[in-house]
Formats: sequence, structure tokens, C-alpha cells
Amino acid sequence: MRLGAKRINMAGEETPVTEWVRIVRKEFQEIPGQRLTKPQVQRLWGLDEDTCDALVEALVQAQFLTRTSTGAYARADIGN
Repeated sequence: MRLGAKRINMAGEETPVTEWVRIVRKEFQEIPGQRLTKPQVQRLWGLDEDTCDALVEALVQAQFLTRTSTGAYARADIGN
């Protein structure tokens, strides 16, 4: 999936994955110790699996998130 692709959220609105990156990044900045699994990310923001995968991958590639030893995602600058 390319990052510019649009996905439908639970409110029925289209939101580009790049916008989800901004939204999720802000959330992790506001709650520094937050750790979420992919299913939790999906449920929290009402994302489909493909969008969630693209979103998490983009944030890991940007070295903003890292995957912990338990499979959750947390801010990379805070550590596991």
C-alpha cells in the first residue's frame, strides 16, 4: 500500500494513511510510555488491517516507533 492511499475510518470518512501517521505520532508524543499492539492500534483508531500495517510500518521505518520484545509498539526514543 502506498502511503497516500485513502482508507475509510469508522466514522465513514476517508483519511489518508499519511494523516493517520500524524495522528498516531501525536498520540504517542502525548503519552510517552504508551505501548500498543497492532490489534490495539486498529481498535483505537478504527483502522482496517492494511491501513494499520502501513501505518505501523511507516512509523517504524521513520524510527519513531519500535517493536518491543512483547510485540507491542512504543516510541523508539524511549526504549524497550
